[in-house]
Amino acid sequence: MELRGDDVVLRPVGDGEGEVLDGIVREPEVAAWWSPPEDYEGMLAIVFEGEVIGAVQFEEETDPEFRRAGIDIFLTARHHGKGLGTDAVRTLARWLVRECGHHRLTIDPAAANTAAIRSYGKVGFRPVGIMRAYGRDHQTGLWQDALLMDLLAEELT
Repeated sequence: MELRGDDVVLRPVGDGEGEVLDGIVREPEVAAWWSPPEDYEGMLAIVFEGEVIGAVQFEEETDPEFRRAGIDIFLTARHHGKGLGTDAVRTLARWLVRECGHHRLTIDPAAANTAAIRSYGKVGFRPVGIMRAYGRDHQTGLWQDALLMDLLAEELT
């Protein structure tokens, strides 16, 4: 699978790219929100101008009564604020809606991650509510709140 956005390409993580992604998730600006996963299998590399700059993943609920998909993303700090994360999320969201038939998508950034929340809002995600003590702060070990956001297919920008 290869998905093309306006500026980024999403494709399966290739051999040896796990090391690159490990370096990215250890950057202080990224490590504040992410901890290194056990492996990068099932993730899509975010490629910009031939360089892996992050990864995005999705999970799907396939029960017809509750069908939906969720998205998670991280991007090297060097490319924060350039719209590339927004492009990656929008590209994956379009595929999940148009090709996989999901009518609703969710994303759940830390409530304090205002840059991520702003980025997801540009794609069309809307705040649903605060999930209290949802995940651990990777630096302090304390529980932190997350903002549940969702997007209905007809709201996708």
